[in-house]
Parts: sequence; C-alpha cells; structure tokens
Amino acid sequence: MKNLPGVFKAQKKNGDVYYRSSITFRSKHISLGSFDNEEDANAAYNDATAIIQSENTYLPDDFSKTICQKLDFKKWVSLINFKNNGIYIKTPIYMRNKFFNYYLSKNDVLTFDVDDLFYYSNHSIMRRGTHLFVAEYGMQTNIASRYGIRNFARKDIDFRFVNGDINDFRYANIEIINPYQGVTVETANGITSYISKIHINGYNLIGKYDKIEHAAIAYNKAVDMLADNDCTTNYEKNYINDYSNEEYMEIYRKIHIPSKIFQK
Repeated sequence: MKNLPGVFKAQKKNGDVYYRSSITFRSKHISLGSFDNEEDANAAYNDATAIIQSENTYLPDDFSKTICQKLDFKKWVSLINFKNNGIYIKTPIYMRNKFFNYYLSKNDVLTFDVDDLFYYSNHSIMRRGTHLFVAEYGMQTNIASRYGIRNFARKDIDFRFVNGDINDFRYANIEIINPYQGVTVETANGITSYISKIHINGYNLIGKYDKIEHAAIAYNKAVDMLADNDCTTNYEKNYINDYSNEEYMEIYRKIHIPSKIFQK
C-alpha cells in the first residue's frame, strides 16, 4: 500500500513502526520530523506545502495565525527563513538585518550577531534555567563562555547586558566588568579596590589590591599553594593576558598569601 504524500514508513531497532515526513523545496530535501502515525506525518507535510505555496510572507510570530496542525514550531522557523531569506538552516534561526534570532520556543528568543551564524547553524541550544548550553565534543558547553562570561560570573557585578535584555548576546550588548575568578570589585568613597577571595569551607580573604590583575594573580598563587598542600579541589585559575611571563612572575613572587587559609 502506497504511503500518503510526504510520508515514509520507518522502523525502530525494537521493531516498532513510525513515520517520517519530509518535503523538497528549492531542490533541498527538508526533514519535517517523525510521527507515530501516517496521518500526522502527512498533516505536517501538508502544513509545509501550504507555507511554501502561500503568497504570504510569514514571520516567526505569525505561527499562531496559520492553520498548521502538526508542523513543529522550530521546523516552521527553518522553513520560513528558507522561503523568505533564501538560506536553509536546520536549527530554528530566522535571519534579520545585521543579526539573527534563535527560537528556543515561541516565547523564548535569543539574539546574536551574524558573526555567530555558522556556529549556531551547527549547534542546537538547550536551556536549563538561566543557563544556555550546546552539545560539543560530547560535553555541554555554556554559550556564555563565547562572550567572555566566565563560569559563576555574577550578572551586573562581573558582567552586564547593556540594554537590559538577558537574551541579547550581540557582542556590543555584553560588557565584561570583571573577567577574573575569585576577584570582587569594591568602590568606597570614590576609591576602587580589588578583593581576592577563595572558597575553602566558606570564603577566605587573600588580600586587597589596587589593580585587578594583582588580585587575580593572588588568587592563582593561593590555588597553587593549596595544590602543593594536597588540596584536591579543582579550582579554575585566571589567565592574565596583559602581562608577560616575566612581569607575571615578578608580581607572583611579591604577593603574600595568608597562611591561615591553608588551615581550614
């Protein structure tokens, strides 16, 4: 018996039957998803056909205005992006003028510069609370690291979104206030100081410094000394790119680390 248009019968490893739906548009074979029954798969194909043939220039926010029955929203975004902008992207990206939107869902939309298009065309973004990840080399990579936001960085303390939109990852919208681990910026009476602390059964003061790089180096030295004292905690050290190796080591040698932090 012949399958309905746009539908292909398939079988899982355990023998269960399912149905794949796909469509060809502008010589591009596009998968529309997998379905439990042939009717739903065909409905998705019909949805996609209606979009392609429509004279309307749909935008992502128009999804609820269409008669789509079974076509997944993310597939819809890819399809209308291809129709309107001439670029097929398998991830749910819609191109704008000088930037693009990545649709995690209808109401969860991220914004990126076009410089990031190739990367996110090949990496699907996942959300866990406020953290956004991609699967990379078998691991989950926090996308914030692409923008200089280190792990455990604090919003509006270590970094901020200039326009206030936490979903806008355009480079001009991300300001790094403090790039270093274990360092806190403190301003009192118009004087800015840089506090270096390390967490060992609670936060412990390493020292207060006039330069942020010195506070970061102090943290690194405390991490090194803890390792020399058989500490097994894997602390993330700071990379200081403003100093040569000689300058770094000169500061490193001069910094005193309180012995009490090793007695925790």
